[in-house]
Amino acid sequence: MNYILYNPKSNNENNDLNIIHGAEKLEDIGVQKICWLGLDVEEFCSKLTEDDRVMICGGDGTLHYFANNTYDFDLPCPVYALRSGTGNDFLNDLGQTDNEQLIDIRPYIKNLPEVEVNGEKRKFINGVGLGIDGRVCAEVENAKKKTNKKVSYTPVALKLLAYDFKRPNAKVTVDGVTHEYKNIWMAGTMKGRYFGGGMMVAPQQDRENGKVSIMAMHGGSRVKTLAVFLKIFKGTHIKHREMIDIFEGHEIEVEFETPSDMQIDGETVLGVTKYVVRVPRAADAEAEKNAEALMV
Repeated sequence: MNYILYNPKSNNENNDLNIIHGAEKLEDIGVQKICWLGLDVEEFCSKLTEDDRVMICGGDGTLHYFANNTYDFDLPCPVYALRSGTGNDFLNDLGQTDNEQLIDIRPYIKNLPEVEVNGEKRKFINGVGLGIDGRVCAEVENAKKKTNKKVSYTPVALKLLAYDFKRPNAKVTVDGVTHEYKNIWMAGTMKGRYFGGGMMVAPQQDRENGKVSIMAMHGGSRVKTLAVFLKIFKGTHIKHREMIDIFEGHEIEVEFETPSDMQIDGETVLGVTKYVVRVPRAADAEAEKNAEALMV
Protein backbone atom coordinates (compact mmCIF):
# COMPACT_ATOMS: atom_id res chain seq x y z
CA MET A 1 0.00 0.00 0.00
CA ASN A 2 1.12 3.54 -0.75
CA TYR A 3 0.44 6.08 2.00
CA ILE A 4 0.60 9.85 1.84
CA LEU A 5 0.85 11.60 5.20
CA TYR A 6 -0.10 15.26 5.14
CA ASN A 7 -0.73 18.16 7.46
CA PRO A 8 -3.68 20.38 6.43
CA LYS A 9 -2.31 23.18 8.62
CA SER A 10 1.09 23.42 6.93
CA ASN A 11 2.15 25.58 3.98
CA ASN A 12 0.50 28.64 5.55
CA GLU A 13 -2.55 26.45 6.25
CA ASN A 14 -3.06 25.89 2.53
CA ASN A 15 -2.82 22.08 2.82
CA ASP A 16 0.28 20.49 1.29
CA LEU A 17 -1.81 18.05 -0.74
CA ASN A 18 -2.48 20.97 -3.08
CA ILE A 19 0.96 20.42 -4.66
CA ILE A 20 -0.07 16.97 -5.94
CA HIS A 21 -1.83 16.98 -9.27
CA GLY A 22 -5.05 14.97 -8.99
CA ALA A 23 -4.80 14.61 -5.21
CA GLU A 24 -8.56 14.16 -4.98
CA LYS A 25 -8.26 10.93 -7.01
CA LEU A 26 -5.34 9.36 -5.13
CA GLU A 27 -7.48 6.81 -3.32
CA ASP A 28 -8.95 5.66 -6.63
CA ILE A 29 -5.49 4.51 -7.71
CA GLY A 30 -4.57 2.79 -4.46
CA VAL A 31 -2.98 5.60 -2.47
CA GLN A 32 -4.31 6.12 1.03
CA LYS A 33 -4.32 9.71 2.27
CA ILE A 34 -3.75 10.04 6.01
CA CYS A 35 -3.97 13.29 7.94
CA TRP A 36 -1.27 13.70 10.60
CA LEU A 37 -3.67 15.42 12.98
CA GLY A 38 -4.97 12.84 15.42
CA LEU A 39 -2.99 9.97 13.86
CA ASP A 40 -2.02 7.12 16.21
CA VAL A 41 1.61 6.91 15.11
CA GLU A 42 2.37 3.69 17.01
CA GLU A 43 -0.59 1.88 15.46
CA PHE A 44 0.24 3.17 11.97
CA CYS A 45 3.92 2.13 12.16
CA SER A 46 3.13 -1.29 13.60
CA LYS A 47 1.07 -2.16 10.52
CA LEU A 48 3.68 -1.18 7.92
CA THR A 49 5.39 -3.90 5.87
CA GLU A 50 8.40 -3.91 3.55
CA ASP A 51 6.02 -3.84 0.58
CA ASP A 52 4.54 -0.48 1.60
CA ARG A 53 5.68 3.04 0.71
CA VAL A 54 5.21 6.13 2.84
CA MET A 55 5.29 9.61 1.34
CA ILE A 56 5.35 12.67 3.57
CA CYS A 57 3.74 15.72 2.05
CA GLY A 58 5.08 18.73 3.89
CA GLY A 59 7.94 21.04 4.68
CA ASP A 60 10.54 21.04 7.43
CA GLY A 61 7.99 21.38 10.22
CA THR A 62 6.11 18.28 9.05
CA LEU A 63 9.37 16.31 8.72
CA HIS A 64 10.44 17.45 12.20
CA TYR A 65 7.14 16.13 13.56
CA PHE A 66 7.49 12.84 11.67
CA ALA A 67 11.09 12.28 12.84
CA ASN A 68 10.23 12.90 16.49
CA ASN A 69 7.15 10.69 16.48
CA THR A 70 8.71 7.74 14.63
CA TYR A 71 12.23 7.90 16.06
CA ASP A 72 11.89 4.73 18.14
CA PHE A 73 10.44 2.67 15.30
CA ASP A 74 12.40 0.55 12.83
CA LEU A 75 10.43 1.49 9.72
CA PRO A 76 10.38 -1.51 7.34
CA CYS A 77 9.52 0.32 4.11
CA PRO A 78 10.88 3.28 2.12
CA VAL A 79 9.92 6.73 3.39
CA TYR A 80 9.97 9.63 0.95
CA ALA A 81 9.42 13.36 1.37
CA LEU A 82 7.64 15.49 -1.21
CA ARG A 83 8.86 19.07 -1.50
CA SER A 84 6.20 21.35 -0.11
CA GLY A 85 5.71 23.73 2.78
CA THR A 86 7.62 27.00 3.01
CA GLY A 87 11.15 25.76 3.72
CA ASN A 88 12.50 22.44 2.41
CA ASP A 89 15.90 23.00 4.03
CA PHE A 90 16.16 19.28 4.88
CA LEU A 91 15.63 18.20 1.27
CA ASN A 92 17.94 20.94 -0.01
CA ASP A 93 20.65 19.51 2.22
CA LEU A 94 20.06 16.00 0.83
CA GLY A 95 20.12 17.31 -2.74
CA GLN A 96 16.51 16.49 -3.60
CA THR A 97 15.57 19.48 -5.74
CA ASP A 98 12.25 18.19 -7.09
CA ASN A 99 9.69 15.43 -6.60
CA GLU A 100 10.82 13.40 -9.61
CA GLN A 101 13.74 11.59 -7.95
CA LEU A 102 12.75 10.84 -4.38
CA ILE A 103 15.26 9.91 -1.65
CA ASP A 104 14.52 7.37 1.06
CA ILE A 105 14.95 9.52 4.16
CA ARG A 106 15.12 6.71 6.75
CA PRO A 107 18.94 6.83 7.13
CA TYR A 108 18.75 10.59 7.73
CA ILE A 109 16.20 10.55 10.54
CA LYS A 110 18.16 8.15 12.75
CA ASN A 111 20.92 9.11 15.20
CA LEU A 112 19.57 12.65 15.25
CA PRO A 113 20.89 15.21 17.73
CA GLU A 114 18.72 16.05 20.71
CA VAL A 115 18.14 19.53 22.07
CA GLU A 116 17.16 20.17 25.68
CA VAL A 117 15.50 23.47 26.51
CA ASN A 118 13.32 24.44 29.47
CA GLY A 119 13.46 20.85 30.74
CA GLU A 120 12.10 19.34 27.52
CA LYS A 121 13.97 17.26 24.94
CA ARG A 122 13.36 16.67 21.26
CA LYS A 123 15.21 15.67 18.11
CA PHE A 124 15.89 18.04 15.24
CA ILE A 125 16.63 17.47 11.57
CA ASN A 126 18.14 20.81 10.46
CA GLY A 127 19.19 23.12 13.24
CA VAL A 128 18.36 25.08 16.36
CA GLY A 129 19.26 28.66 17.12
CA LEU A 130 19.06 31.17 19.94
CA GLY A 131 19.09 34.87 19.13
CA ILE A 132 18.04 36.77 16.08
CA ASP A 133 17.05 33.65 14.09
CA GLY A 134 14.62 32.66 16.86
CA ARG A 135 13.24 36.20 16.95
CA VAL A 136 12.77 36.13 13.16
CA CYS A 137 10.83 32.85 13.38
CA ALA A 138 8.62 34.31 16.12
CA GLU A 139 7.80 37.40 14.06
CA VAL A 140 7.17 35.32 10.93
CA GLU A 141 4.75 33.11 12.87
CA ASN A 142 2.89 36.18 14.12
CA ALA A 143 2.72 37.58 10.58
CA LYS A 144 1.35 34.27 9.23
CA LYS A 145 -1.53 34.48 11.69
CA LYS A 146 -2.55 37.77 10.11
CA THR A 147 -2.30 36.77 6.45
CA ASN A 148 -2.65 33.72 4.22
CA LYS A 149 0.29 34.85 2.10
CA LYS A 150 3.81 33.42 2.31
CA VAL A 151 5.99 35.45 4.68
CA SER A 152 9.69 35.73 3.83
CA TYR A 153 12.31 35.45 6.56
CA THR A 154 14.79 37.80 4.88
CA PRO A 155 13.05 41.22 5.23
CA VAL A 156 12.13 40.42 8.83
CA ALA A 157 15.75 39.52 9.59
CA LEU A 158 17.09 42.65 7.91
CA LYS A 159 14.75 44.86 9.92
CA LEU A 160 15.84 43.27 13.19
CA LEU A 161 19.51 43.52 12.25
CA ALA A 162 19.20 47.18 11.32
CA TYR A 163 17.07 48.46 14.20
CA ASP A 164 15.40 46.24 16.75
CA PHE A 165 17.48 43.32 17.98
CA LYS A 166 19.39 43.85 21.25
CA ARG A 167 22.50 41.71 21.53
CA PRO A 168 23.20 40.01 24.87
CA ASN A 169 26.45 38.53 26.15
CA ALA A 170 26.74 34.77 25.87
CA LYS A 171 28.73 31.63 26.63
CA VAL A 172 29.12 28.80 24.13
CA THR A 173 30.61 25.54 25.42
CA VAL A 174 31.73 22.91 22.91
CA ASP A 175 32.74 19.52 24.34
CA GLY A 176 33.78 21.18 27.60
CA VAL A 177 35.61 24.19 26.12
CA THR A 178 33.90 27.54 26.83
CA HIS A 179 33.96 30.60 24.56
CA GLU A 180 32.62 33.91 25.88
CA TYR A 181 31.03 36.57 23.66
CA LYS A 182 29.85 40.13 24.00
CA ASN A 183 27.08 41.41 21.75
CA ILE A 184 26.07 38.09 20.18
CA TRP A 185 23.61 38.04 17.30
CA MET A 186 22.91 34.32 17.17
CA ALA A 187 24.23 30.93 18.21
CA GLY A 188 22.90 28.23 15.91
CA THR A 189 23.70 24.51 16.21
CA MET A 190 23.35 22.64 12.95
CA LYS A 191 22.81 19.02 11.91
CA GLY A 192 22.52 20.10 8.27
CA ARG A 193 23.77 23.14 6.40
CA TYR A 194 20.55 25.14 6.03
CA PHE A 195 17.80 26.81 7.96
CA GLY A 196 15.36 29.67 7.33
CA GLY A 197 14.45 28.64 3.79
CA GLY A 198 17.88 28.53 2.14
CA MET A 199 20.27 30.20 4.59
CA MET A 200 23.53 28.20 4.44
CA VAL A 201 24.43 28.73 8.07
CA ALA A 202 27.07 25.98 8.30
CA PRO A 203 28.33 25.32 4.75
CA GLN A 204 30.93 22.76 5.87
CA GLN A 205 28.60 20.73 8.08
CA ASP A 206 28.17 17.07 7.06
CA ARG A 207 25.03 15.51 8.52
CA GLU A 208 26.61 12.06 8.25
CA ASN A 209 29.83 12.68 10.18
CA GLY A 210 28.38 12.09 13.65
CA LYS A 211 28.84 15.67 14.88
CA VAL A 212 27.05 19.01 14.84
CA SER A 213 28.42 22.47 14.04
CA ILE A 214 27.67 25.66 15.93
CA MET A 215 27.87 29.05 14.24
CA ALA A 216 28.23 32.07 16.52
CA MET A 217 27.74 35.50 14.96
CA HIS A 218 28.94 38.26 17.27
CA GLY A 219 30.11 41.88 17.46
CA GLY A 220 30.32 44.20 14.49
CA SER A 221 28.35 47.33 13.75
CA ARG A 222 24.80 46.98 12.45
CA VAL A 223 25.88 48.16 9.00
CA LYS A 224 28.69 45.62 8.79
CA THR A 225 26.50 42.85 10.18
CA LEU A 226 23.89 43.54 7.51
CA ALA A 227 26.53 43.10 4.81
CA VAL A 228 27.86 39.88 6.35
CA PHE A 229 24.39 38.48 6.97
CA LEU A 230 23.44 38.77 3.29
CA LYS A 231 26.33 36.44 2.49
CA ILE A 232 24.75 33.66 4.54
CA PHE A 233 22.69 32.52 1.55
CA LYS A 234 25.88 31.41 -0.23
CA GLY A 235 27.72 30.39 2.91
CA THR A 236 30.47 32.96 2.38
CA HIS A 237 29.76 34.71 5.71
CA ILE A 238 32.18 32.28 7.38
CA LYS A 239 35.11 34.12 5.75
CA HIS A 240 34.54 36.97 8.24
CA ARG A 241 36.43 35.35 11.10
CA GLU A 242 36.35 38.60 13.08
CA MET A 243 32.65 38.06 13.77
CA ILE A 244 31.88 34.46 12.77
CA ASP A 245 33.05 31.46 14.78
CA ILE A 246 32.24 27.86 13.83
CA PHE A 247 32.99 24.90 16.07
CA GLU A 248 32.27 21.20 15.64
CA GLY A 249 31.45 18.80 18.46
CA HIS A 250 29.24 16.26 20.20
CA GLU A 251 27.81 18.37 23.01
CA ILE A 252 26.99 22.07 22.68
CA GLU A 253 25.77 24.31 25.49
CA VAL A 254 24.64 27.86 24.76
CA GLU A 255 23.76 30.30 27.52
CA PHE A 256 22.58 33.89 27.00
CA GLU A 257 22.85 36.56 29.69
CA THR A 258 19.26 37.68 29.06
CA PRO A 259 16.27 35.76 27.61
CA SER A 260 15.91 35.55 23.83
CA ASP A 261 13.78 33.63 21.36
CA MET A 262 14.81 30.24 20.01
CA GLN A 263 13.91 28.21 16.96
CA ILE A 264 13.98 24.42 16.60
CA ASP A 265 13.63 23.43 12.94
CA GLY A 266 11.75 26.70 12.50
CA GLU A 267 9.39 26.25 15.45
CA THR A 268 9.62 28.96 18.09
CA VAL A 269 10.32 28.76 21.82
CA LEU A 270 10.08 32.13 23.56
CA GLY A 271 12.12 33.54 26.42
CA VAL A 272 15.06 31.10 26.41
CA THR A 273 18.38 31.66 28.18
CA LYS A 274 19.98 28.23 27.70
CA TYR A 275 19.92 25.16 25.49
CA VAL A 276 22.01 22.00 25.29
CA VAL A 277 22.49 19.83 22.20
CA ARG A 278 23.78 16.27 22.43
CA VAL A 279 24.65 13.94 19.56
CA PRO A 280 24.09 10.21 20.23
CA ARG A 281 27.32 8.22 20.20
CA ALA A 282 25.63 5.77 17.83
CA ALA A 283 26.05 8.50 15.22
CA ASP A 284 29.83 8.22 15.61
CA ALA A 285 29.72 4.48 15.06
CA GLU A 286 27.57 4.90 11.98
CA ALA A 287 29.88 7.59 10.59
CA GLU A 288 32.93 5.36 11.10
CA LYS A 289 31.12 2.45 9.43
CA ASN A 290 30.30 4.61 6.39
CA ALA A 291 33.89 5.88 6.19
CA GLU A 292 35.27 2.33 6.26
CA ALA A 293 32.86 1.28 3.52
CA LEU A 294 34.12 4.11 1.31
CA MET A 295 37.72 2.98 1.79
CA VAL A 296 37.06 -0.59 0.65
